[in-house]
Amino acid sequence: MSALNATHDPALQSWVGSANLPGTDFPLQNLPFAAFRRGGSSDSFRGGVAIGDQVLDLGALHQLGVLEGLAAQALAACAQPTLNEFMGQGPDASGALRAALSAALRTAAPLAARLRPLLVPQAAAEYRTAARIGDFTDFYASIHHATTVGRLFRPDHPLLPNYKWLPIAYHGRASSVGVSGQEVRRPQGQVMAPGAERPQLSATQRLDYELEVGVFVGRGNARGDRVSLAQAERHVFGLCLLNDWSARDVQAFEYQPLGPFLGKNFATTISPWVVTLEALAPFRAPWTRPPGEPAPLAYLDDPATRAAGALDIRLEAWLESARMRAAGLPAQRLSQASFRDSWWTVAHMVAHHTVNGCNLRPGDLFGSGTQSGPHPHEAGSLLELSAGGRQPLALPGGETRTFLEDGDRVILRACCERRGFARIGFGEAAGVVLPARPP
Repeated sequence: MSALNATHDPALQSWVGSANLPGTDFPLQNLPFAAFRRGGSSDSFRGGVAIGDQVLDLGALHQLGVLEGLAAQALAACAQPTLNEFMGQGPDASGALRAALSAALRTAAPLAARLRPLLVPQAAAEYRTAARIGDFTDFYASIHHATTVGRLFRPDHPLLPNYKWLPIAYHGRASSVGVSGQEVRRPQGQVMAPGAERPQLSATQRLDYELEVGVFVGRGNARGDRVSLAQAERHVFGLCLLNDWSARDVQAFEYQPLGPFLGKNFATTISPWVVTLEALAPFRAPWTRPPGEPAPLAYLDDPATRAAGALDIRLEAWLESARMRAAGLPAQRLSQASFRDSWWTVAHMVAHHTVNGCNLRPGDLFGSGTQSGPHPHEAGSLLELSAGGRQPLALPGGETRTFLEDGDRVILRACCERRGFARIGFGEAAGVVLPARPP
């Protein structure tokens, strides 16, 4: 697991003034990575790092030739249109580049004058997914979400027997993963109305969001080799925000016996910025189980994970309707949760995914599954917040919601805060709902 080092020093300040402002997502202690280019240009995408409200162009920095050694090798990989090669170099390479960037961006750094022209305002940048995503696996790691949703459909047995023993997941659709700003066309599928004997092909009326953490794989593993829990985080590059849009009525009819299909594969939105595990080192927390719960099997248990395997990330979901935008009303926060409450950690996901010899590759993406807390206001989806559509939520201007309507914009945000350390943010994963296409 990443240890604290000089890059985490809360006293560090940057010559980029906006990085020193209270409440910024991107202080010098963060330095998350993305793939970007100037908006409206025909430039090639390349790697960038967030500092305050700016993006440092890593492709242009590579051309300057001012870094050396392992940091220079990592920087060269960041000059490519996607960050797969950089992610695959592993934590030693990303750590070396992070240290070099931290030194170059500090107040009074000798390179400041040469780097200042390489800054691009984030508002003027265009983003793509940070990596070329070969495979996407979505987990179901929040026991609070699983219990609440299970209770809606199986009041007497909300959790299935395997839940507490293994990280449940399904393989999603990598081709429909898009970056923040994604437009989501209301999908169609077969829906079985209550009491009906025959399904109908129709646009979903129960479109939902899911408040999730995304996990980008760094170093891969050879097919047939498993990754131990103790080594799992050395195969993880970093985390982002992830919204796995869901058509609940389509999902309800199709999911037995093989799980989600059309109810999930039409769109997944992630944030452009990937926060490295090293940046999150100050926000480690013990991974615990309540008394009386079964101990995990040996391959899903080790002392380091128990001591500091959890991450204390505060997650939020916000909603802005078309009417709210027209009236100039701000988005309304629907819920908040903590990734610390997850039943399974990032390391568990990697270890279980590979225990059968499955080969992961740099840039593969995991979703944590909807993250919900133990209290009703900590639910990470409208399915939970509206009690399956029975309890509408009030919005400003007299609107209500049980599920998403056309024109709704969903915004996911997250941050880490701990006394004695700089606040770390994740930016946003936002998407807007478009009407269904005509039949």
